[in-house]
Amino acid sequence: MTAPTKTVLVLGATGALGAAATKAFLERGWRIKALAREPSSAERLHAGKSIDWIAGDAMKPGDVLAAAHGVDVIFHGANPRGYRNWRGLALPMLDNSIAAAKAVGARLVFPGNVYNFGPDAWPVLTEQSPQHPRTRKGRVRVDMEQRLRAASEDGLRVLILRAGDFFGAGYTDSWLGKVILKGGRAAKAIVWPGRRDAGHAWAYLPNLAETFARLLEREATLPAFAVFHFSGLWTASGDEFISGIRRATGRVDLPVRSFPWPFVYLAAPFVTLMREILEMRYLWNEPIRLDNSKLVAELGAEPHTPLDEALAASI
Repeated sequence: MTAPTKTVLVLGATGALGAAATKAFLERGWRIKALAREPSSAERLHAGKSIDWIAGDAMKPGDVLAAAHGVDVIFHGANPRGYRNWRGLALPMLDNSIAAAKAVGARLVFPGNVYNFGPDAWPVLTEQSPQHPRTRKGRVRVDMEQRLRAASEDGLRVLILRAGDFFGAGYTDSWLGKVILKGGRAAKAIVWPGRRDAGHAWAYLPNLAETFARLLEREATLPAFAVFHFSGLWTASGDEFISGIRRATGRVDLPVRSFPWPFVYLAAPFVTLMREILEMRYLWNEPIRLDNSKLVAELGAEPHTPLDEALAASI
């Protein structure tokens, strides 16, 4: 007997992870509903894909609830743009998703990251690592996950998958696309943001999106509050990633320059984005890695694309 088609509401389908998740769900036979302030523009981004676009705003509870009617899963991929006003925007959007998921009996999916961990949890993070961040964005992330846990104790089913820095084809707003290799194959240099001897956790978006989809196919065995770590593409040093870029571009002599942190310090008092970027500088100097043992035990293996192949597709 063929399993019934499940429906997912994607919030943030025009963003990098939301778009990748939408693609992964479609490939695995899900019916897709997506909320967008401008559906006509969103449709152009996802041209040719069978998506039920609904006009609405993730900041408006009524819009989210109306869009969630009849869905099995709500994928909460909505985020404030450019690091701005996380507490004022991210928390209300999440509250709206929680209320809608409770109302329709859907599982709420939340993409997590490493912001909510501090030095007492480094360098290897497990799902049980203490959450004592030293940054504002980290504290917001802790608040978000605490709200999800509280909601799960009140009957909501939750799935959190934490991952490292995103990159992937078409995602130019990433550190890779916006800083490290700005201009893609035509870039004049690789700009490295931190210590070249420090490891870094990367999340190739197609792999991460597939992991979400695979986990949701195991709904019958997932706990009400399910938390997993996605290891992704761990590079033991900046030089390892730099070498991968050179191979992917075919430019073995592409020079490496340091990120202009002194300029960021000077601009931070006057430019919000610079302040927010400066707050996260530690991520480029500390080798923070996610342990995916629990995820592998659940799925058998984590979806994986070799670094060179992922970089070649992304640049």
